[in-house]
Amino acid sequence: MTGIRLTAPAPGWAIDADVVVVGSGVAGLTAALRCAAAGLDTVVVTKARLDDGSTRWAQGGIAAALGEGDTPEQHLDDTLVAGAGLCDEEAVRTLVTEGPDAVRRLIDTGAHFDTTDGGDIALTREGGHHRRRIAHAGGDATGAEISRALVAAVREAALHTIENALVLDLLTDAEGRTAGVSLHVMGEGQHDGVGAVRAPSVVLATGGMGQVFSATTNPSVSTGDGVALALRAGAEVSDLEFVQFHPTVLFLGADSEGQQPLVSEAVRGEGAHLVDADGVRFMTGQHELAELAPRDIVAKGITRRMHEKGAEHMYLDARHFGAAMWEQRFPTILAACRSHGIDPVTEPVPVAPAAHYASGGVRTDLRGRTTVPGLYACGEVACTGVHGANRLASNSLLEGLVFAERIAADIAETRPPRTEPAAVADAGEPVALPAPEARTAIQRAMTRGAGVLRSADSLAAAAAELEALHREAAADAEEAGGSGAKAVVPGVDAWEVANLLLVSRVLVAAARDREETRGCHWREDRPDRDDAHGRRHLVVRIAPDRTPVVHRTETAAFPPVRPSD
Repeated sequence: MTGIRLTAPAPGWAIDADVVVVGSGVAGLTAALRCAAAGLDTVVVTKARLDDGSTRWAQGGIAAALGEGDTPEQHLDDTLVAGAGLCDEEAVRTLVTEGPDAVRRLIDTGAHFDTTDGGDIALTREGGHHRRRIAHAGGDATGAEISRALVAAVREAALHTIENALVLDLLTDAEGRTAGVSLHVMGEGQHDGVGAVRAPSVVLATGGMGQVFSATTNPSVSTGDGVALALRAGAEVSDLEFVQFHPTVLFLGADSEGQQPLVSEAVRGEGAHLVDADGVRFMTGQHELAELAPRDIVAKGITRRMHEKGAEHMYLDARHFGAAMWEQRFPTILAACRSHGIDPVTEPVPVAPAAHYASGGVRTDLRGRTTVPGLYACGEVACTGVHGANRLASNSLLEGLVFAERIAADIAETRPPRTEPAAVADAGEPVALPAPEARTAIQRAMTRGAGVLRSADSLAAAAAELEALHREAAADAEEAGGSGAKAVVPGVDAWEVANLLLVSRVLVAAARDREETRGCHWREDRPDRDDAHGRRHLVVRIAPDRTPVVHRTETAAFPPVRPSD
């Protein structure tokens, strides 16, 4: 254990359970439903409403070898190529072989996918896929349909849910094993203030951390809470430097911040072209798949062209679709564009890359177990080894499904006994909370220094800015303690900023250590891939003195999460 925790009141109420699942996207709700079906007393904690996570924003779809002529082996090959030499092949094989049946079980749960006139699941293509294997719903509203079906199933099963609750820290027993979580309910849930769910198994399914950057496709709740909790609890994280920037995000202006509208890769899958202001298709000749190359290739292609032209964005041209196709296949994207004064039916859509998906996260094994006994992770918060250095399009929803089911099976099999959490006061000194207004400073430092283009100088500058914010928070807390001056008041804003700062510091530490270009980690000063030294994973822990400690694995394989494995 690190002895690190957030500054927060002691829990004033508690609930007992066998399992607490933190997060309500495809991974969290699938894990919760499977645990409950196994007879485990399961509680779901979610930061906003049940359907407010990243899953409902997923437009493209879910990838699985469901089509005629497609095979798990072909899906595996495409995933390994996209992952740029860092995928765990066993994890990928697990994903692609168990994926088709997991999708069918999702359909049995109530999810309705678009079908052909013959009644088969309609499949499309996205970047990096050599076959049509992306199942979609409502044209471009796949995530919303999956979320709807899972939320309905959770409510029908009458699972205990706590909404509008920010998870704070992991609770552990006297032996250092998981014993639950502390959390803060934000005024609209079943309880007020800080409380606890005491449970011997905790499943982190908190989604991503896109809010560490100024512009992202992630919702406002994606502040890296799960990764930060795991780090404070002593868990290992891996591959955090591999942040995928989606190539085609609706460009709303250079100063736009927060969640930005996504223009799904499926639009390119259906034949849209990337062009510059002169109408020139610049991806042709850069990759055999042109606009459908893996996302890191397309994001780099767009960014290079922007630099060459001195432009702030490029264009996605799908005028040849016609109004009927736009309205039937991409109604959500069409509405988003039109709400910002752009009509894709008659004009090209301005696009630019923005932070989208974390390929790294809390390190797990194939059963979703982390390096902390009793703590599991699945979905975007986890690093299973499936994505490597760059996630293949639409593998994320599938990963959430497959590994959530595996976690539930492991918990149902082991059924650990409930234990008493140690007193919060015994967990060590609390973290000094940054002022809430530091959020913007963190995001701008990360965007400047650790965005699509990185270098030793830019990363050093970001590290210095983040370290200054870290020291400033500590100094303010010390001054407040000694002089009676008012310290930062514990609360949601301050806790979120503390999480953003911790995750940002770890991400930058890893990015500085990886002195090569690989996947979605692009070093301008190190433009080549270095397999001799770089085909390794970077595993990070937080030391008791709050500094990130980066360890490079000896091979491309992950070490076991348990010494006995």
